[in-house]
This record gives sequence, structure tokens and C-alpha cells, in this order.
Amino acid sequence: MSERDAVLFCNDAFYAAFAGRDVDAMESLWAKVDDVSVIHPGWEPLFGRDAVIESWVGILSNENSPAIECRAARAVVRGESATVVCFEEIEGNFLVATNLFVKQDGAWRMTHHQAAPTSGRPSPEDQDQPPSIN
Repeated sequence: MSERDAVLFCNDAFYAAFAGRDVDAMESLWAKVDDVSVIHPGWEPLFGRDAVIESWVGILSNENSPAIECRAARAVVRGESATVVCFEEIEGNFLVATNLFVKQDGAWRMTHHQAAPTSGRPSPEDQDQPPSIN
């Protein structure tokens, strides 16, 4: 598997944990360092592994959290770091997300996630593709 494919696999695992409300899987995907961060839509930035994981516990344990699908993920690998930009589809609406990864102990781990509203949508070619998750 290429490094790009490995990063996309980790990105898919992130959205599978999100969609499946799997706190343990989500926790295992994040880097084991304290300089991770997340910016959920409408939230202030959160810094540090404890704050990031705590935010995911709250989101994933909320039964009213909407279903989410990753669309049109594109990865760029630069040595031991990688960036994935994708769309998140939620009930027919779209957010744009940036997910940052580092290679840690031989595995890709997330260091940052940010999702925000967008007027963009996946291209028609991307919409013809099945979602990465679900």
C-alpha cells in the first residue's frame, strides 16, 4: 500500500469511527502527543489530546449527532506528515474538512481536524463515486 493510500485508509477509519460512534476507535486514531487540535463547526479551537478526545466523547455519545459521510477525499503526503481535504455530507448539506496526519511509531495518526461550512460541493464525478464510509 502506498503512503497516500495508507493516509486515505486512516482518514476513512476516522469517518468510520465518527459514523459508528466508536469512541475507542476514535481515540486510537489520534496521535499520542499533546499538540493535537480540533475545530468543530461553530466551536472555539481545542488544543491538547485530553480536550480533543473529550470533545469526541461528547459528540459520539450524543444520540442526536447526525450521520456523516466523507466525500471526495484528496491526500497529499509530505514525508512524515500528510493532509487530507474532503467534503463531509450531513443530511444533504456539505462541510469542507481538513485532516492532518503524522506518522507515529510506523502508523499514520491524526493531529488536527477542522470542519467548516462551505458553498462548495463535490464535483459531479466525485458525486458519482460511493462515499468513503457508510
